[in-house]
This record gives sequence, structure tokens and C-alpha cells, in this order.
Amino acid sequence: MYLWVKAIHLMAVVTWFAALFYLPRLYVYHATARDNGDDQAMSYFKTMERKLYRGIMTPSMIVVLVFGGWMLYLVPAWFSQGWMHAKLALIVVLIAYHHVCLIYLKQFAQNRCTKSHVFFRWFNEAPVIVLIAVVLLAVVKPF
Repeated sequence: MYLWVKAIHLMAVVTWFAALFYLPRLYVYHATARDNGDDQAMSYFKTMERKLYRGIMTPSMIVVLVFGGWMLYLVPAWFSQGWMHAKLALIVVLIAYHHVCLIYLKQFAQNRCTKSHVFFRWFNEAPVIVLIAVVLLAVVKPF
């Protein structure tokens, strides 16, 4: 059972991170279109952002959390290990990032977002750093 749960968890992680990488990239393009006054492109980005967030990003996050929790249920000894505490803290950071993405999605939808494309280029890098740390913690289990 554990290997099936782990496999589904990993597929959901890949999907969630793909969306976490792509949505802020869409924000880069959306902010550029906004600055150029391209209303047609802005409308297109609003649709893409909404569908990505609601149709892929949020469902995959839920699957990650459910199946990750299931794995913890199957291997409760992990709760006593430092690497797991660090990994869970980073998951909380990712969930917060996910919800900050929603704030920007709503701002763009209402034409209220004033952040620059440069801001979103930097914002887009945060999940990369968390991914590296989470993978190292899960594979190496350093403490």
C-alpha cells in the first residue's frame, strides 16, 4: 500500500510544482501586457491563470497533502525525525506561497495588481529554492 500512496503523492508533487512554477511566469507576462496596454492579452492571461489555479494547482496541492498525510500515517516514526519537521515547515511555506498566488490572481482579475514584471520574475524563483530543500530533506534525511 505504501508504494502506491508514495507514487500518487510524487505525481501530485510534480503537478503542483509545475503549476507553482508556471503561474508566476504567467504573472510576468500579464504584468508586461498590462504595462503595454494590451487588453486582449490581459484577458487571455486572466483566463489561463484562473484555470491553472483552480483546475490544476489547487487540486494537486490537495492530493499532495492528503497522500503526504497518508504516508505519515503509515510511517509515524517520521514525526520524531528532524528532517521531517523541516520538510513540514517548508510545506507550510509552500501553502502560504500558493495562497499568495491567489491574492495576485484576484488582483490581476480586478485590474488592481501593481507589481512589476521584474517583481514576478523574482517571485517565481521562491518555489525553486523550496523544491531543492524539500527534495534534499526527503532523500538525504540529513538529521
